[in-house]
Amino acid sequence: MRTPRRSPTPRHYLMCPPTYFRVSYSINPWMDPDKPVDLALAHAQWEDLRDRYRALGHTVEELPPHPAFPDMVFAANGATVVDGRVLGARFAFAERYGEAAVHAEWYRGHGFAPVREPQHVNEGEGDFAVTASWLLAGRGFRSSPLSHAEAQEYFARPVIGLDLVDPRYYHLDTALCVLDPGGGAPGGGPAVPSRHGGGAAEVMYYPGAFSAGSRAVLARLFPGALIAGPADAAAFGLNAVSDGRHVLLPQAAVGLFEPLRERGYEPIGMDLTELVKGGGSVKCVTGELRLS
Repeated sequence: MRTPRRSPTPRHYLMCPPTYFRVSYSINPWMDPDKPVDLALAHAQWEDLRDRYRALGHTVEELPPHPAFPDMVFAANGATVVDGRVLGARFAFAERYGEAAVHAEWYRGHGFAPVREPQHVNEGEGDFAVTASWLLAGRGFRSSPLSHAEAQEYFARPVIGLDLVDPRYYHLDTALCVLDPGGGAPGGGPAVPSRHGGGAAEVMYYPGAFSAGSRAVLARLFPGALIAGPADAAAFGLNAVSDGRHVLLPQAAVGLFEPLRERGYEPIGMDLTELVKGGGSVKCVTGELRLS
């Protein structure tokens, strides 16, 4: 079988500098306040990712950090944006609760409308993964199952709930990555920009993070998915960002690089080891502004 030809689609991202990043509390298994953060290194790693996005032709907006919220660097958690509509976040833990209002203010100040304040707990793109046809929605540790119906009604897209069962993978974006939301060129035919129709969505995921029923759902929806092993999942390899061709992922997830190349993707290893101390990597620090 020939390697598919893939074309990137320009993306619009939102990132927040780690100016006030620190690990002073623990709300996930990766956070240990006894392990100090090298803030200068964290900032250099974050800037490297931001600059790489821009070098690839993507637009990166910067959300000003707030000194009261050290986890704001994980900008993907603050909202979900689909077709220019913004569903804000409602955080599960008090330590992050105030971030939601800061995000909502930024969106309103930058011309996004409507911006919905959610009724139920959801942590933005931490637990919502967007394809051209559906929203895949995580539940079990953070986002409420009630947020799934709320998102479906608001975005008018089917929402498929997936149960997370391993506390290390407390958000969907630590266990699953959308490589192509729908489009691409399976089999090596002419590439089609993924946002404008075409083939089926493509994902990679770690089965051990999901319940048996959710594994069966994923296998049915994505029979050709790239399946990650335990070592690459533990290296945050699924906490990745794809533009349809380039896949930016932690450089330690070495077992994913060749399988991605075999599928026509170009993996780009990034070092975000300081930010991993807070429980997030490439995707966690990258919110996507889907304008259409």
